Amino acid sequence: MICKHCKNHTFYQLQNEYIKCKICAKKYSLKKLKTDENILIGFWQNKTALELSKELNLNYKTIKTRFDEIRYKLSKFLEEEYFKMPKDYSEYEEFYYFSKKQKLLNVKSLYEAVNIIGFYSNEKVYTLLMPNLKHRRESKNEGFEEYLNWHKIYSKESYKTKLYDFWRFLEENLKKYKGVEYDTFFFYLKECEFKFNYEKEEQLEILKNL
Repeated sequence: MICKHCKNHTFYQLQNEYIKCKICAKKYSLKKLKTDENILIGFWQNKTALELSKELNLNYKTIKTRFDEIRYKLSKFLEEEYFKMPKDYSEYEEFYYFSKKQKLLNVKSLYEAVNIIGFYSNEKVYTLLMPNLKHRRESKNEGFEEYLNWHKIYSKESYKTKLYDFWRFLEENLKKYKGVEYDTFFFYLKECEFKFNYEKEEQLEILKNL
């Protein structure tokens, strides 16, 4: 346990199930700390907010809010890690993501897809979310969709790369959601990036430090 205010590691045990920081006197509820830990573990175990809310008998909105906070912190963490590491870009590829529902409805238009560019560098995947293409449909730019298909960027033998594995991992992990809005897709993408790049035990350590 680390105090969020002064980063101290030592606490007084109080009688009313609270602890108090020995440096700044900030009090923490042991019950709330345990709830926070259970939510963090649930996220680490790839449970949805709905699944965990039923398991912990907590309000869905509470879990969803905490999951969103974790995803936001993860996105910042991954960004910082990316800028710290040397770049070799041994693999790169553009990918169009279609949800499970879109595939069932046989949606094929790239205007309906989420456009992502991925890089593989120093044994890690890094992704960039590209602008939504839906507005280009309204411009009636004939042939633009065909242009995107023919000019998709990718490295040689892309079907053998780590990025190929990551796209499959991304699709599989997002199947559990009924749909992810474009406005929040970036954070789910980064969650998958994190869970693909780091071993399970390493993930838990990073999450606790966040």
